[in-house]
Amino acid sequence: MKGYLGIDVGSVSINIVILDTDGEVMKKLYLRTKGQPIKIVQQGLKDLSQDLPENLEIKGVGTTGSGRNLIGVIVGADTIKNEITAHAVAASHIVPKVQTVLEIGGQDSKITILRNGIVVDFAMNTVCAAGTGSFLDQQASRLGIPIENFGKLALKSENKVRIAGRCSVFAESDMIHKQQMGHNIEDIIAGLCEALVRNYLNNVGQGKDILDPIVFQGGVAANKGIKKAFEDALETEVTVPEHHDVMGAIGAGLLAKEKIEQSGEETSFKGWEITDVDYTPSSFECDGCSNLCEVIEIRMEGELIARWGYRCNKWDLT
Repeated sequence: MKGYLGIDVGSVSINIVILDTDGEVMKKLYLRTKGQPIKIVQQGLKDLSQDLPENLEIKGVGTTGSGRNLIGVIVGADTIKNEITAHAVAASHIVPKVQTVLEIGGQDSKITILRNGIVVDFAMNTVCAAGTGSFLDQQASRLGIPIENFGKLALKSENKVRIAGRCSVFAESDMIHKQQMGHNIEDIIAGLCEALVRNYLNNVGQGKDILDPIVFQGGVAANKGIKKAFEDALETEVTVPEHHDVMGAIGAGLLAKEKIEQSGEETSFKGWEITDVDYTPSSFECDGCSNLCEVIEIRMEGELIARWGYRCNKWDLT
């Protein structure tokens, strides 16, 4: 049996998937990064390896996310790609004619515009907390409502209230004000979903040609209230994939599969034994020129095995 490994290393979560030869998900893991990407990836791979068929052979590995280079070196990735590419590839695999990918994660949000399967435009928001999943988490906690029930309550609303959504501080203040006025919680939550979508479309989606088919992915896509708010605002159907929470990892696995199949090369995957190896990352600022590059180094059992982050060849390993 053959499989492909995809790993998405973000600041909040780490997603790991095993794909079969058709690109379908065999196994998946969603883990919190906890500021320890190497340790969490190693533990995730160890847990995953114990639950796989004995005859499974990993034929290719891809990494993406903000920690893609770091983890790519450790696992021996065949492809290392940015999040925009990985998410677009995954969305296209599930909805082949997709033209717009909406994504809202824990700390950021993105929009990707595709035409004929090619990314032609994109935008990211990493500044405004009012448009991210962490803000929803905070509000659910403040209201004492499990985040998994947030969307269901929003759908029960019969008279949603308008919540100021341009800033997380204003939004929270407005929600408290609406509670004090006596509005019921379902209407306030529905208003918050609408505000988050309005914020997203006015900031991340500003000036973008949003056409259907539209795919909505990322952790927040599990919230049915946000999905409905997007459909109401865009006046069209929005598709949420079954594995919407690990789409980056799926895209990374698909890219590795494509590379291996096209090149005919053997994978560079270092094997499951990497889960027991001691890796140490470090960095320093190069003062060799005005670029002042931050050079990242990683050592395996004390031996320097990789270095990146610089713009010239001064720090190439020989």
